Amino acid sequence: MTPTTTTPAPASTRTEDRGTGRAPDRATTKSAADVTGARTDAAAELITGARERIDALDDRIIGLIQERMAVSAVIQEARVSSGGRRVNLAREMEVLDHYRTALGKPGTALAMTMLELCRGRV
Repeated sequence: MTPTTTTPAPASTRTEDRGTGRAPDRATTKSAADVTGARTDAAAELITGARERIDALDDRIIGLIQERMAVSAVIQEARVSSGGRRVNLAREMEVLDHYRTALGKPGTALAMTMLELCRGRV
């Protein structure tokens, strides 16, 4: 008899309830189609893979924003220590215009949020 190995099922299809180690009730078990909203297994598989890619992209975006925050803090420190203001509004307007040009009106809102994050604590 050949030994068989099993690999854990993906988190979305595991049969045990997260955190409890118990099997969930049948009524709470969701199929891939339920989780993705797809009507076929092929579509559910495609959506699951695409969501994994989006999650990876989101992680990279968050890392880049954190890096931008750190660089911005260095700039602010240099500006303040030289007697300047912490925020350069002309530069922020350039950033807003850049995002608006690249992404349209929603880009402006995104840039405003990013600028707010990068201003640091008052």
